[in-house]
Amino acid sequence: MIKEIEEAIILRNNGMKNESNELLLKLVEKYPSNASILYQCGWSFDILGEETKAVEFYEKAIDLGLPNDEMEGAIIGLGSTYRALGDYEKSKRVFIRGIELFPTNKAIQVFYAITLYNLSDHSNATELLLEVLIETTEDKQILEYERALKFYSKHLDDVWN
Repeated sequence: MIKEIEEAIILRNNGMKNESNELLLKLVEKYPSNASILYQCGWSFDILGEETKAVEFYEKAIDLGLPNDEMEGAIIGLGSTYRALGDYEKSKRVFIRGIELFPTNKAIQVFYAITLYNLSDHSNATELLLEVLIETTEDKQILEYERALKFYSKHLDDVWN
């Protein structure tokens, strides 16, 4: 089974997305309770632009439980898929759970910020993006203003006269 999953991933990585998806669907039929296969199948629908089909596979994989690295990917996949489908509240819930489970995962935080933007929560979205930028950048010109950026991230709507 592991060899077949690896084969599907290799097909996907080599641009053979449909073939990868077909193999993963066969694996889901054989192993319907294998969270890793369900996750990979969701991912395969996602990259085919079939987000609606991806949702059920991501949801089942997350419910069954995944190793941390796959769980992080499944949370990003499901949350961003909900966002792409316009279901911003579900996306928000998924990303909040992801941040609780993986507080140091900056990708989850960035995708969450995009969802906040879609929910018209622009201040929190920008604050979060600035925090992630400050924590992850090595750009000397940005780091030179780290203190000011941290301050302004909390005061985006303030005006001083």
